[in-house]
Amino acid sequence: MIESSEQKFVDAAITSRRSIRAFLPTPVAREDIEAILDVASRAPSGTNCQPWKVYVLTGAARERLSGEILRAHNDPCAAKEHTEEYAYYPREWVAPYIDRRRKVGWDLYTLLGLSRDNKAGMHAQHGRNYRFFDAPVGMIFTIDRVLETGSWLDYGMFLQNIMVAARGRGLDTCPQAAFTRYHRIIAKELALPENEMVVCGMSLGFADPDKIENSLVTERVPVSAFTKFVE
Repeated sequence: MIESSEQKFVDAAITSRRSIRAFLPTPVAREDIEAILDVASRAPSGTNCQPWKVYVLTGAARERLSGEILRAHNDPCAAKEHTEEYAYYPREWVAPYIDRRRKVGWDLYTLLGLSRDNKAGMHAQHGRNYRFFDAPVGMIFTIDRVLETGSWLDYGMFLQNIMVAARGRGLDTCPQAAFTRYHRIIAKELALPENEMVVCGMSLGFADPDKIENSLVTERVPVSAFTKFVE
């Protein structure tokens, strides 16, 4: 089969997507952000519900939210008062998922020179999530509480579209479930209505090519490991 230029471009946008954890301060034009979200909104959704809502934070607004969350994150007593509103990860980890989780975690920490006993260093690295890894653009995604599991599946396709559309424009992203723990702070800072629930956050910008953490490329199992052809 001969690959078309369009196929190569789409495949490259998908396969070059990585979770970037260090960004350049280079601004992202508002029209580019709007174009990415416009493209992403073509994601399929059951009965065309379009369950996504996006808050785009830049400049002082991004700094305020980051500052409020980091104050809680760095205060052990305050941090204990915040818990996730929904379970993103399994309540009980089993193989092979726990093995994959541990590997990517230690691959990252090894690149950063963080040993297993360096709890302060790991805490600080986790805290970089709340600065959107210094990206010029931070996004918070919410969903109406009345919606059910199907709409959350649709939401995942919307988020993927954002990340692929960003790559097509030479931009990078990092989707971040870490923000869900501090949903009460986010709700206050963004004046979220009661019916909106935080889904996740995302960093958007240009990757810093000189940062070692951006050299991390996670592994994927082969198609044969998760696919069964039935004839």
